[in-house]
Order: sequence, then structure tokens, then C-alpha cells
Amino acid sequence: MPDLSLVSSRVPSRVTVLSGGVGGARFIRGLLHLIQTSGSDTAVSVVTNTADDWWIHGLKVCPDLDTVMYTLGEGIDQERGWGRVEESWQCKEELAAYGVEPTWFGLGDRDLATHLVRTQMLDAGYSLTDVTAALCTRWNPGVTLLPMTDDRVETHVVITDPADGEQKAVHFQEYWVRHRANVPAHGLAVIGLAESRATNQVVEAITGADLVIVPPSNPIVSVGTIVGVPGVREALESTAAPVVGVSGIVGGDHVHGMARQLLTLHDIEVSAAGVAEHYGARPHGLLDAWLVDERDAGLVSRIESAGIKCQGRPLMMTDLDATAAIARAAIELVS
Repeated sequence: MPDLSLVSSRVPSRVTVLSGGVGGARFIRGLLHLIQTSGSDTAVSVVTNTADDWWIHGLKVCPDLDTVMYTLGEGIDQERGWGRVEESWQCKEELAAYGVEPTWFGLGDRDLATHLVRTQMLDAGYSLTDVTAALCTRWNPGVTLLPMTDDRVETHVVITDPADGEQKAVHFQEYWVRHRANVPAHGLAVIGLAESRATNQVVEAITGADLVIVPPSNPIVSVGTIVGVPGVREALESTAAPVVGVSGIVGGDHVHGMARQLLTLHDIEVSAAGVAEHYGARPHGLLDAWLVDERDAGLVSRIESAGIKCQGRPLMMTDLDATAAIARAAIELVS
């Protein structure tokens, strides 16, 4: 039996979500559940971070795009939150047997097929936007999935190498996957971001939306890079749609990921208020409204004093109905 509390919520006709990987994908899944349960006729576009992308073994890997695609297409490993369900690792083991580096980053056998298809299509001259659309014909994610740009953008982190104590710049994947963000980080460089351009599809998804949602994704290396693509911030400034965000910082720390480390690196207070103030209020900032966890309700007045409408609600995405309720609360905050 459907949750009747969801049925009362009518979702706007055109919703655009600016998303990173795991947290964003889980939120979008709840949003789609809300849409289905409420009977709304809503088209959802998802503009996804691609600054985590990298080339490995000659293949183009897009972790956030794939996490969203697999999650919404019911192909994700729910326990890990990333990669394919029922995955095997024989290719990874064979590469390691040959001594091929990096051995710390594994492409699963099922996942490998996605990267092979993507790389072949890119080599044939298709854009990343077109390739993503082609891959989604298999997964039917229920959204229009858009990379934030067709241009190559890569995030690098300056760390202290635990092997020799020296500082060096490494790809974001090495910082996150190999070191689990447990090494000192001294700086961040997003290579190619300033030279990149938002696609027409991304600009249209934002300017043509009735509602833009910023889900609980990393403020620096997910949302920050999306908004940093030339053309995206301008689209956010000009859209008539309200922009509402959902805090991924709960009770003074991130729920998952490495937001605390990267916020600290940028001297941003690790709190729901700190992130809201970092995003800023429209028109020159990002947000019209900001949903915080009920444990952070004491920060509501501070956030509202920054010109951002705010409310405290339960934000833990414990199951599909709980996540749909978060999506509903975000919509109601700007309705």
C-alpha cells in the first residue's frame, strides 16, 4: 500500500538535479519514488559531476555518471553503493599478475564492458553526452542523464605521500580510492575546468526547469565542480526555477565520503550552516532554500539570516520511503 503522505505531494513538471555519485544517486532514487507514488507527470534531468573521471588502462571511466546510471537502472551493488551487482574481478587479478599498475583501482568484469563501449564511442567521435545517452538505453534510469560538460576535466589533490612524506599531486581517484582520504591534503586543482563549457543540454536543463535540486553531494568536488563549469553558474543565475539544496552535513560531519576533509582544506566550517554560507544565496550564490537535518535545527535562523530559506527535517536516507520524504520536504520548502 502506498504511503499516503507522499500522494499529497505534486512534483513540478520539470526538475533538474545537480548530482555527484553515491549520495546524489540515492536521493534521485527517492525522488523518482515520490514522483511515481504521487502520480506526478514529471521529467527529471540530472547534471552529473565528471571531474572525478579518469583514464585507466586506456579506458575512460566516469565514476559518478556510472553510479547514477547503475543505481537508477537497478544494476548497482547496493551494499558497496558503487560498481555492478554480482561483480567478478578476474581481469583485475590478471592485470595484477602481470604487474600492471595501478593495482589499487579495480575495474570489475561487468563494469569493464561499460568503459569499453564508452571509450570506443568517444574514439569514434561521439560526445560524452551522446555516449551517456546511448549507455542509458540499456539501463532506462528514468531520467535524462547529462555530464556537466563534454570537455575533459580532472580533479587532482596535493597530498603528503605516506611512502616518503613528500608532497605530490595525485588524481582524485588515488586520493579517495587508494588513500581513502586519510592522508593530509594541502591543495586542490581541477584541471581543465576553466577551459570547459557547459553543453546546450545542461544549460537548457537548468534554465528550462521548474525546480532545481542540489542533493547531498560533496560541496567541493561534486557540486563545486559542476557549478564551476563556465555557463552553469550563469544558467543558475538566470533560471526562474527555485534552487533548493539538501545538506549532506549532519550534526557537524559528513554522513559519507570526504566532505569534512575537503571543507577543512578550504577553510569552510564543517556544518550545515557552513556549507549553506559557502554556496550563498541567489542571485549571486547558489541557493534559494536549504534543508538541514532536524539535529541541526538550531542553525536555521543563522542560515535564514544569510538570505536562504531553511527548515530542519529528518535527512537520513535509510530506505526508499524515507528518501522520498526528504525529496518531498525539499519541494515543499520552495512551494
